Amino acid sequence: MPNTLVECVPNFSEGRDSAKIAAIVEAMQVPGVYLLDREMDADHNRAVITLAGEREAIAEAAIRGVGKAAELIDLTQHQGAHPRMGAADVVPFIPIDGVTLEECVATARHAGAEIWKRFQIPVYLYEAAATTPERKNLENIRRGQFEGIRDEIAMNPARCPDFGEPRVHPTAGATAVGARKFLIAYNIFLNTRDVEIARKIARAVRFSSGGLPCVKAAGFLVRGMAQVSMNLTDFEQMPVQRVFEFVKREAERCGVAMISGEIVGLIPRLALEPSAEWHQHVENFDSSLILENRLAAVMKSQAK
Repeated sequence: MPNTLVECVPNFSEGRDSAKIAAIVEAMQVPGVYLLDREMDADHNRAVITLAGEREAIAEAAIRGVGKAAELIDLTQHQGAHPRMGAADVVPFIPIDGVTLEECVATARHAGAEIWKRFQIPVYLYEAAATTPERKNLENIRRGQFEGIRDEIAMNPARCPDFGEPRVHPTAGATAVGARKFLIAYNIFLNTRDVEIARKIARAVRFSSGGLPCVKAAGFLVRGMAQVSMNLTDFEQMPVQRVFEFVKREAERCGVAMISGEIVGLIPRLALEPSAEWHQHVENFDSSLILENRLAAVMKSQAK
């Protein structure tokens, strides 16, 4: 096991062309960095890559991934359900072992400076790396998405990036780089196409509109079904099983039922308290989705 272990989960605005994502992943193959997972979603038109490794190595891997994404992804041609502001949309660093959140903040700031220096992509720092309270919340930074930021960045001082000049890259936009605790991306599908129901449930569950602490949520139409898409930003304060029960209850109040759930990326072993019903409703769940299991398996295979 590396002396310091940091996870990085860059999100790229491409979920339909597997060759482009393969090229981005290849660019991030730096010694000391392990590829744990890759997920693509055509409806969101987004890919989520999970890496783990030493602090210095994983920062370099992330920087290279942003550069390759800028070569391959044109946001002026991008359409998808998920909000986006950059070809490499968000690049979070997460402490796993032998490293503090503050050290991940330093890693994020180094990566942000390098992304502007090498690729002329402006960078906004978010979550624990944020330079102002307003920028702790990613939604505040990404408001208006690529097009809105492109139109306002030069005129509105509040939209000035943390690294770079007040102009977006013409095709790669801007990138948010941050440091945070482990986040669980958890989606629930409903037995309806009515996306307004998913949005109503999302408003009920998310903290910003009076719902559960440490939960962000939105409603989308994905795979022909209404989906409640959630990020659980602190699973120790707000266990995934409690979120499951809340959404289930709200769905019943709206006259619909939960079909299934999905985990996007990986989940820490600590988050898996016994909950038979929750496990039954996660369509893709098996032991390989547990972060520690996946890391051990990848490191073992590369050691051969």
